[in-house]
Amino acid sequence: MGSIGPQKSGRVARAGVFISRLGTGLHPPKGCGDSGRTDRYGPQAGEGVPNPCVQRRFIIAAHNKYRIIENDYVRDILDQPRALEATLRGLSVPESLGLIRERIERGELRRVVLTGMGSSFYALHPLHSLLTSYGFTTVLLETSELVYYFPRLLDSQTLLIAVSQSGRSAEIVRLLDENGRRAPIIGVTNTDDSPLALQADGVLLTRAGEEFSVSCKTYVTALLALRELGSLLSGVQQVSFPGKACPEPAEGRESTPRALNHGSKQTRSELAQAAPTVRSYLNSWRDHVVELAACLEEVRHLFLVGRGGSLAAVGTGALTIKESTHRHAEGMSSAAFRHGPFEMLSEETFVLVFEGDGKTRALNIRLLENIRRKGGRAELLGKGAELSSLRIPEVPESTLPILEILPVQMVTLALAAQAGREAGRFTLGSKVTTIE
Repeated sequence: MGSIGPQKSGRVARAGVFISRLGTGLHPPKGCGDSGRTDRYGPQAGEGVPNPCVQRRFIIAAHNKYRIIENDYVRDILDQPRALEATLRGLSVPESLGLIRERIERGELRRVVLTGMGSSFYALHPLHSLLTSYGFTTVLLETSELVYYFPRLLDSQTLLIAVSQSGRSAEIVRLLDENGRRAPIIGVTNTDDSPLALQADGVLLTRAGEEFSVSCKTYVTALLALRELGSLLSGVQQVSFPGKACPEPAEGRESTPRALNHGSKQTRSELAQAAPTVRSYLNSWRDHVVELAACLEEVRHLFLVGRGGSLAAVGTGALTIKESTHRHAEGMSSAAFRHGPFEMLSEETFVLVFEGDGKTRALNIRLLENIRRKGGRAELLGKGAELSSLRIPEVPESTLPILEILPVQMVTLALAAQAGREAGRFTLGSKVTTIE
């Protein structure tokens, strides 16, 4: 295990550290935007805001005080491009999926229940939206709630999609027992000899390899597998659920689902771009960590907010920060943040706003603006981010959730570097939760 400090260079580091604010006696402005850049999302002159940021220029100082401890958690993060490539290359369609599709078309399966725990649960958010948009009746439930409070959903009219990287967590084992094979199960797991893999009707196996502690490469590969599954279940000829009309087959075509050897060619092509895009971002991981460590100085309360598919990274990100750095973070929808938590804005509160997709991007940016106008600290995560560490390229919606988690992983390393501690090492828990 080595110790890697920030790389030195002759240029001024974009570390986001505000030594002084030029031309004013005010406190440093909220957020950590680029040197010499006006605040694109903050208040503008003439708006009557007491903290004008049109002169948002700072002296940026290079800092060598952050010590990044490179351990197996860091190596797992850097291994994500390989894991994504291996998973996409090795994904095969379960033989049972054809039979499940037939049961859906005959109306025998009337709902889809998506379930998991922790990051496996949050990873289901994009699939939930996707399947609902295609007319499926979908229910998203933590496995712990499903088995005790919604057991009536475990019947022959339900298709279960269960995600667990280990395939043997306490709740998943309980689910398999309670279900008793009444509802068909499609499992997504990283462990081929696990109870989930052995007892599910069909399995999509990720190939992340062994993981040290906090979920990172198992999470992104699960996202990839779930997007492929969504493509398989969302074929053009797919019909089934009440209220969804069956499209008539074109002349000369059979009324059958799309070929089940893979999902759509477009989805496969988009997913193939995930690994190189992730690799490109991670090439500058040390710079990202130093920039974020400086930006997050004196932060005690961290909120991650977003909408739609971004809720996957919002939930997983907050969970990852807590378990990898022992720092408190809370994930919620951007709308929910306005319903109470907005009152927590202060010098010690930092809000990471996920830009998200086009449907609600404007609403998320408006929240960022409102936070800054109230004197709060906030930054945008997305293609329009001011900080390079929070900026991700514009990618198809199918791969956006994979990219969105990367800056949060850098946040975990940054918070650990601030404290001079090792990120991602469990002290009270374990990799697999085996107790309910």
